[in-house]
Amino acid sequence: MSIKDPKQLGTAIRERRRQLKVTQKELAMTCGSGLRFIVDLEKGKPTCQIGKALQILQALGLDIRIAAKDIERHGGDKP
Repeated sequence: MSIKDPKQLGTAIRERRRQLKVTQKELAMTCGSGLRFIVDLEKGKPTCQIGKALQILQALGLDIRIAAKDIERHGGDKP
């Protein structure tokens, strides 16, 4: 799945949490974060802390992978 914005990330997190039948409160307690953070993250709040978000992803068994796009530079040269 390609994630392009915070809202898509939040949706992916919410879907996985529901798939695992975990409540927002349970997830917050497991990760040592507040319920409000989980709610905001799932809503796609763009200012959520990346470190905490990564912790939530790990708790849900999700990975983030970074892949370079093949983008041509001006003039046709490839990087």
